[in-house]
Amino acid sequence: MSRNQPAVPSVPAHVRSAPGAAPRSPRPAARSAVAALLTSLLVLTLAVTAVGRAPSARAAEDVATTEARVPSGTGAAAVELDTTLHVPPTATAADPAPAVLLAHGFGGSKDSVAADAEDLAGRGYVVLAWSARGFGASTGQIGLNDPRYEVADVSTLLDLLADRDDVLLDGPGDPRVGVAGGSYGGALALLAAAYEPRVDAIAPQITWNSLTTALFPEQAGAVSGEDTPAATPVSTDLGVFKRTWAGIFFGTGAAGLPVNGDATGGPPGDGVPTGDGMPVDGADPAAVARALTCGRFSAEICAAYQSAAPTGALTPQIAAVLERSSPAGVLDRITAPTLLVQGTQDSLFGLGEADANARGIAANGTPVRVVWYAGGHDTGSSDRVAAELREEVAGWFEAHLRNAGNEPDGGFSYPAPTGLSSVGSVQGGTQTVEARAYPGLAGTDPVGRAAIELSGTVQPVVAPAGGSPATLTTVPGLGALTGALGGSTLEIPGQAAAFDSAALTDAVDVVGASTVDLTVSSPTGSATLFAKLYDVAPDGTMSLPGSLVAPLALTGLSADPTAPTQVTVTLPGIVHRFEVGHTMRVVVSTTDQAYALPAESTVYTVGLAGGAALAAPQVGGAVESAAGSTRWWVLLAVLAGLALLAWLAARLWGRRHRRQLSVAAPDGEDVPLRFTGVTKAYADGFVAVRDLSFEVRRGQVLGLLGPNGAGKTTSLRMLMGLIRPTEGRIEVFGHAAGAGAPVLSRLGSFVEGTGLQPHLSGRDNLTLYWAATGRPLADAHMEEAIEVAGLGTAIDKRVRSYSQGMRQRVAIAQAMLGLPDLLVLDEPTNGLDPPQIHAMRQVLRSYAETGRTVIVSSHLLAEIEQTCTHVVVMAKGRKIAQGTVDEIVGTGGAVLVGLADDTDTDRAAAVLAALPGAGPVDRTDEGLVVDLGPTSRAAAVAALVAAGIGVDRILPRRRLEDAFLSLVGDS
Repeated sequence: MSRNQPAVPSVPAHVRSAPGAAPRSPRPAARSAVAALLTSLLVLTLAVTAVGRAPSARAAEDVATTEARVPSGTGAAAVELDTTLHVPPTATAADPAPAVLLAHGFGGSKDSVAADAEDLAGRGYVVLAWSARGFGASTGQIGLNDPRYEVADVSTLLDLLADRDDVLLDGPGDPRVGVAGGSYGGALALLAAAYEPRVDAIAPQITWNSLTTALFPEQAGAVSGEDTPAATPVSTDLGVFKRTWAGIFFGTGAAGLPVNGDATGGPPGDGVPTGDGMPVDGADPAAVARALTCGRFSAEICAAYQSAAPTGALTPQIAAVLERSSPAGVLDRITAPTLLVQGTQDSLFGLGEADANARGIAANGTPVRVVWYAGGHDTGSSDRVAAELREEVAGWFEAHLRNAGNEPDGGFSYPAPTGLSSVGSVQGGTQTVEARAYPGLAGTDPVGRAAIELSGTVQPVVAPAGGSPATLTTVPGLGALTGALGGSTLEIPGQAAAFDSAALTDAVDVVGASTVDLTVSSPTGSATLFAKLYDVAPDGTMSLPGSLVAPLALTGLSADPTAPTQVTVTLPGIVHRFEVGHTMRVVVSTTDQAYALPAESTVYTVGLAGGAALAAPQVGGAVESAAGSTRWWVLLAVLAGLALLAWLAARLWGRRHRRQLSVAAPDGEDVPLRFTGVTKAYADGFVAVRDLSFEVRRGQVLGLLGPNGAGKTTSLRMLMGLIRPTEGRIEVFGHAAGAGAPVLSRLGSFVEGTGLQPHLSGRDNLTLYWAATGRPLADAHMEEAIEVAGLGTAIDKRVRSYSQGMRQRVAIAQAMLGLPDLLVLDEPTNGLDPPQIHAMRQVLRSYAETGRTVIVSSHLLAEIEQTCTHVVVMAKGRKIAQGTVDEIVGTGGAVLVGLADDTDTDRAAAVLAALPGAGPVDRTDEGLVVDLGPTSRAAAVAALVAAGIGVDRILPRRRLEDAFLSLVGDS
C-alpha cells in the first residue's frame, strides 16, 4: 500500500468475487490498454536483455545434494569444513561437467549461498559450497583468508573435486573449476586464483584489493591509474581508520562463541567457555577472557583489532596482517579470466578496490571484465539486479569453463547515471550501459574528464575535541541515511568548507572518481579531513551520491594559512547524473561518525588551489548526454502513441466483449457451470488446459480430479475470472464468465490459501469480508456460516492463534457467506481431522440438496467418492472421463455378485463364465467375483434371473482410487 493512500478494508485474496453483489473491477478496455502497453515494454525489455545471456537454470529439484564434513589442514591448523555438494543430473562419468567452488561472505555460511548454488547446478555445473573455517558448522578460527589456512582449504576442496568422475578434468588431479563469492568470499576467489594454478576462472564480487587501504583509506596525494574511473591510492603507513565497519566485522566474528573448546583449536574440555558463553569450572581465566573477547577469530587477528580500535593507528604489525589477506600483493600471479563485480553504494569496499584489482590483473595479460551495479554493502540489491548478476557470473563461466565463446574476454558495464540518491532510491536506475572495455587498462580507451569550475574562498574549519559532534554521512549496511536527515543539516556548521560550481547548463554524468586540487594548512602540520561531492538542487536540497566520503590523512602541511600546502584529492567513485540547473558542491569536513578521529581540537584552513577545477570522469561514447536524453523522450513519445492506439483498440474490443457477456444461454439456470472447448496456452508454448468441455447441473456435488499439473487449478482460476482462457467459453448460469462479470456475484470460492488477516478474529475476518461486498449484514447468513466453521468460542480469538485446520474452516465459512448458488472449493479438507472431514462431507451434501451446486477439487479420492455425486477426471490438461461416481467406478473391472441362495453357486458361476468377454469366476466368502469385460452389470443380472438364480446384490469390486489410477495411467 502506498503511504499516500488511505487504509481500506481489503478483500482476502483467495475470493475474487463476493457472493450476492457484483464486485467492482477495472473496465475491460482499461485493462486491455494497460496490458498492451506492458506488452510493448516487455517486448522492448526482452529485446535488450536477450542478447549474450547465459542459458537459464533448469529446475533445481533434479539436482542431487550431499552434505559432508571434509578434513583440511594438519597439526594445529587441522579443521573440518562443512560442505554441500550440488550435482546436476547431466553430470555423469560418461559426460563430466565443470565445477564451481562457491564461497560465502563474512558472517555467513554455505547456507548463505544456497540459492546461487542451486542456480549454477541447474545450469549444469557441479557446485561445491562450504562454510569457511570459523563460520557456520565448520571448526577452526577465522584467519581473514590467510593463504596458510583459508586459501589452503581451497586446495583441499580442489583435490576432492579432482577425485570425482562426474567432474571434468584438465589433467590428472586438475579439475576444470571456477571460484565465485561475494565480499569475504570474493577476496578468497582472488587469492585462490593467485595461489592455485588449477583455478580456471573466477567471479569475485564486492570485495577488496587491499584490506589496508579499505580499512585505513587515504585519498590524497599521488594516485595511480589517472586514466581509470575509480583510482585507488597505493598503500601507505597512514590512513583514517574505518572504525564502525571494522567494529561490525569484529563483532560479527566475535559473536560466534566457541563450543567445547573450538575457539582455541584444542580438544573438548580444555577450559574455555561452552556454547552459551558460560565458563567451564576450573577454566584458565586467560583462556576464558580471550575466548569471550575474540570469539572465533585467531589470536593474531584479534590482537590486530585490539591494537587499532582504541587509537585508530595503522602500525606495521597491523599492516602485515592485513596485507597477507589482501590480493593486492599477488595480482601478478592471477592467470584465470576474472569477472570483477562491484557496487556503486558501498562505503566498505568502494569502486576503487575493483579498479585496483582490474589494473593489477590486466597488467599480466589476463582477461578482465568489470561490472558495476546499483547496490553494495550499504543497500544490497533488488531482485532484478541479483538476477542480472547471476546471469553475468553464469555467462562468464559458460565462456571460460565450457569455452562457449558467448561472453567477451573483457568489457565494462555500469548502471546508467540518474539523479536519484535519496532514501529508497537506488543510484543508477534500471538501465545498464555497456562499454567496449574497462577504461584505463592497456590498449583501451582513456576516460574523458569534464572540467567543472568551482568557486569559494579560503575557509577556516574546526576539528572538535574528541571528534564530537561528528557529521553522520552513512550508517554501514543501512544505506543513504543522509537523505532522511535532509538539507544542510548533513554538515555541522563551522566544521566544513564548501566550494560550488555555477548552476549547470548541461547535465553532467560522473562515472568514477573525480579529482580536485585543494590548499590546506594546519598548525600541527597534519590534518584528518573528509571530502565529498554533493548534488545541490535549485531549491537548496543537498544529496550525497552513494553517501560516500573520501578520507584524507594529511601530513607535512604548512602551518602558515597565507602559504598553504596544495593537495590533490581523489573523491569517491560514483555513478551519478547532475541535472541541468543543479550545482556540484565539494565539501571538506573535519569529522565523520564512521571513522576514528583525532582527540585534540584544531583549526585548519581549506581553499581551492589557483585555477583549480573539478575533473569529473566520463566514459567516452557510453554515457547518455543531453542528446541521449532527447532520444529517451522520443522513445517515451513512441510508447505513448502505441498506448493510445492500444487504448482505442481496447475500447472497441471492450464494447464487443461486454455485449458477449450480456448474452445468456437459455438453459443457464439449470446449468450453473459449463466449459465449452476451453484452452489455456501461455506465451512460452506451455498448454495448461486443452479443449476442456463439461457441464454441471443444479444439485450436483462435482469432484474435479487429476494429478499435479493436470490443469485443475488453472481451470478454477479461469472460472473465477482471475485468468483469461486462450480459446473457448466458460458460462456461469448461462452468462460468459470473465473478470468483472456480474454473474460471478453468485459464486463463492476458496482457492489457493485462506487469505485471512492474522491480527483479526475469525468473526472479524468474516464481517470485514462481507462489508467489502456492500451488501447488508443480514444477507450474509453469518451465524449459519459460523456454525459451518464449528469453532465455538474460538471464532472470537485472533486468527494467528488458529491451527491450520481452524483457518481452513473459517475460510470455507467465508466462501459460504450469502449462501452462493455456486460454491467452488479447492482442497477443502486440508488440515481437518477425521471428525471434521465427516462433518464437512455432510455440510456439502446438504448444501447441494437445497438446489445449489458445489465443485470440489481434491487429492483425497476416498473423500471424493463419499462426498461427490459426479466426477470430472483430468490429466495433462485434458478431460479423460466424466460421469457419476458409480459410472466412473463401474466402468470395466470386476464385480462382486451376492446370491440369495448359496446352493445356486455352481450354476451361477457357469452362467457368469458363459457371458461374452467375461473372465474367470472366483469364489469368495462374500460371493462370486468376476470381470464382466464388455458385459454390463444389468445384462449379467438379467442372465442370472433368467436361469432361475436369485441375486441379492451386485457391487463394483474396485474403488474410485482404482478407477482413477487406471484412467490416469491410460492417459
